[in-house]
Amino acid sequence: MMETSQTPPPPSPPAPIKPLSSILVKPSGPDCNLGCSYCFYLQKSQLFGETRRHRMSDQVLAEMIRQVMRDGTASVSFGWQGGEPTLMGLDFFRKAVALQQQYGSPSQEVGNALQTNGMVIDDAWADFLGRYNFLIGLSLDGPQHVHDHYRRTRGGEPTWERVVRTARLLMNKRVAVNSLTVVNDYSVRFPEEIYQFHRSLGLRFMQFIPCVEQDVANPAAAAPFSVTAEAYGEFLCRVFDLWRKDFRNGRPGTSVRWFDSIFHTYVGAPPPECTLLRECGCYVVVEHNGDVYACDFFVEPGWKLGNVLEGSLIEMLNSPRQREFGRMKLAIPEACTACPWLAHCHGGCTKDRIQDPRDGGMTHFCKAYQIFFDYAHPTFERMAEQWLREQRDNLAAHERAAARQRAAQPAARAATPARGVPGRVAPAAATAAGAGRPVGANSPCPCGSGRKYKRCCGRAAR
Repeated sequence: MMETSQTPPPPSPPAPIKPLSSILVKPSGPDCNLGCSYCFYLQKSQLFGETRRHRMSDQVLAEMIRQVMRDGTASVSFGWQGGEPTLMGLDFFRKAVALQQQYGSPSQEVGNALQTNGMVIDDAWADFLGRYNFLIGLSLDGPQHVHDHYRRTRGGEPTWERVVRTARLLMNKRVAVNSLTVVNDYSVRFPEEIYQFHRSLGLRFMQFIPCVEQDVANPAAAAPFSVTAEAYGEFLCRVFDLWRKDFRNGRPGTSVRWFDSIFHTYVGAPPPECTLLRECGCYVVVEHNGDVYACDFFVEPGWKLGNVLEGSLIEMLNSPRQREFGRMKLAIPEACTACPWLAHCHGGCTKDRIQDPRDGGMTHFCKAYQIFFDYAHPTFERMAEQWLREQRDNLAAHERAAARQRAAQPAARAATPARGVPGRVAPAAATAAGAGRPVGANSPCPCGSGRKYKRCCGRAAR
C-alpha cells in the first residue's frame, strides 16, 4: 500500500441542490472548561484572537435559526458542539428552542443534539434536555483509568467521577444519551473493558472516534497520543465480537455507530456517518461569531464560506467552494481504486489523510479498515442478506394486503396509490438521489414510508 499517486476526481456532473437538513453549531467556539491532551479544537482560539472569551450573540443565534427553519427541510437537526457548548448557560438553549418554535412551520420537526463533557450538567439541565428531547453525546472514554488518562481539567484534575454522575443523572431523567469515546494510544488496549463498562452503566448507544492529530513538535509524524492503524483495526474486531454477542433474535442489543453505518453500505443505503460517504460537504459549521465553515475539522481561513449575518446558509452549502471541499474526498490514492473495501469506506475521512505525512495521502486508518473488513465482511454479508430478505417479505405482504383492500373498495378509488412501506429499505437505485448525504435520525426515511428514519429503516439497521 505504498503507492502514493492520486487518482483525479471525475468530471463534475451538474450539481444538485443539497438540502439544508442539518447544521453544526459551535456557540462557545473553542472555549472549554477542560484541558484534554488530545483535543484538536482548543488551538482554534488563535483564529479568534480579538477576545479570549467566545460566545454567540443573540443576533447570530436568531439569524442562524431563522435561516435554517425558513430554508431547511421538513425535518431539520441542530448539532451543538464546541469547545464545550454548555458554557453558554441554560438560558441560551432556552432561547434557541424558543426561536426554533417561533420560526418553524407547524409541520416542521426539529432535532437537537448536544455534545458535552458533562461537567456542568445538573438537574435543571437534565430536566430541560429531557423536556425538549435533546440527544446527548457524552464524552466518556471508559472506566476511570482510561478516561482520566487524557481527559483532565486544565489544572490536571481527573474528571471521570463527575462525568459518570452526569451519565446516571441524564439516564435517570430519561434523556437519550450516547457515549462518545476517543480511541487513542492508551484506550485502544482495552476494548472489552471499555465496551462492558459502558453497558454496565446503561449506555447502549456508543460511538468510537479514532484519534490522529499531527505532532506539533514534529510535524513529520502523528502526535504520540494518536492510535496506530494496526491497533485500531484489532480494537474494532474485538468490539465487533462483543457487539455480535449482544444480538437477540437477530437484532443488536447495542448500537455502535460505525457498525450501524457500515451495515448501510451493505444494503444499498447511504450511511449516516459522513466519513463513509463517497463525497462529503453535506453540512456546514457555524462558529460563535457567525462565520461559516466547510467542516468541523476544517475550521480554518481557507475553508471559510462566509458569515450568517451577511449571507445565506443554503447558498453557502451549495456554493462552488463547498462543492470543491466535498469533492476532495474523491481524490483517493491510486492504491484505493483496486481495494475490495472501497465501496464501504470510500477512503475514510479527508482529515485523516493529512495528519501524518508518512501516510502518503492514504487515510491513516487504511490498515485498520483492511483488518476489520477481512474479519467482519462475511458476517455483514449474512446480516445484509437476511435483512433484505425480511424487507422483501414485508413488502410482498404489504402489497398483498393493499391489493385485497383495493379489491374491496369502489372502483373509483381502486387506483389510489399505496403509501410507502414501513420498515422497507430502498434498493440502491432508489437511494441514488440521496447518495452523498447522510440520513439523519429525524429525517424522512429514504424508503418513502413517511416515517422518521430512526423509526423505520434506521431502527432495523440498528
